[in-house]
Amino acid sequence: MALPIVQSAVAAGLAWVIATDVFHHKQAFFAPIAVVLCIGVGLGRRLRRVAELVVGVSVGIGVGDLLVSAIGTGAWQIALVVALAMTVSVFLDGGALITLQAGSSAVLVATLLPPGGHGGVNRMLDAFIGGLVGLATVVLLPGDPPGITRSHGQRIFAELAAALSGAAEAHTRRDAELAERSLSRARSTQQTIDDFRAALAAATEIAAFSPLRRRRRRRLGRYSTAAVPLDHALRNARVLLRRTVAAIHAGEPVPEPVLTVLDELAGAAVLLGRELADGQEPVRSAGKLRETAVLLDLSQSAAPSGHSAHVVFAQTRSLTVDLLEATGLDHESALAVLPPPPAAEPGLGAQPGSDGAESTDSGTTDPRDDH
Repeated sequence: MALPIVQSAVAAGLAWVIATDVFHHKQAFFAPIAVVLCIGVGLGRRLRRVAELVVGVSVGIGVGDLLVSAIGTGAWQIALVVALAMTVSVFLDGGALITLQAGSSAVLVATLLPPGGHGGVNRMLDAFIGGLVGLATVVLLPGDPPGITRSHGQRIFAELAAALSGAAEAHTRRDAELAERSLSRARSTQQTIDDFRAALAAATEIAAFSPLRRRRRRRLGRYSTAAVPLDHALRNARVLLRRTVAAIHAGEPVPEPVLTVLDELAGAAVLLGRELADGQEPVRSAGKLRETAVLLDLSQSAAPSGHSAHVVFAQTRSLTVDLLEATGLDHESALAVLPPPPAAEPGLGAQPGSDGAESTDSGTTDPRDDH
């Protein structure tokens, strides 16, 4: 957060100087406010925030100036002005920033600022100045959001590998407590995914506008390709771990070849994360996943018969597809790498088109996973 704070502080002062010294506005507080809202301490969607800010200020000032000039100020006047300004903004867009900015601008007009004259126009211009200064600061001093993306990406790959190796170890040791700990850890990874997507959105936005970061576009493109399949893989890993717990409690053994596949998938996830972090094409990880697909073919002869153990086996197929898609293959090409799925045994609840797993190869998991 250090860089956004420094950016906000420097740009707020610069926006104040431009609004007061260049445009000679006496009360230019909307300029530094716009900077803070534009840059903030969050990442991504800055262009939209600038547009919402200017629209919200315009609506709030417009409604406030019109009503306060006619009805004066007071408690019920403030309530009416705020309600009307926020209602107009909701009908215009419905965005949270527009609505809140319209309401706060209307409050300022109704309580502190004299309505009428050119004050409303000047305040709209101040908001626009602050937004542009904020954007310019981000473009010229972009920091390293691709580095943040890389950091979050590495965390996701590490969590996925830990979930898969944890499942394999729990089956090997017949340790239900270990499986439950691995499941609990995997269920806490959704925030990691959300943080990764936010960082990726910010990095993509900056790379599109900042000449200093355009060379990072190809690397960011690889992360963008991997983002959705990684989300699916973590969801499928949670289903696998939940069934691992159930299989151990039910005494359903999972054959050794299936556990070997889980370990190989964990290694492929680590390798893929390393290749993306280094800016390389994921050639080695794709090759490792193709080798893992061969192991899947060999392990099918040892497929377990119990329901939960069978789902663990079937989930390895879905996870292999997810990771192949993360390397850049489309869904059909990833499926084509896998051997044909074995026929589902009676009573195991295999779903058509899902390779016998509780979650499809497109990543739609059993809804009970997140409970």
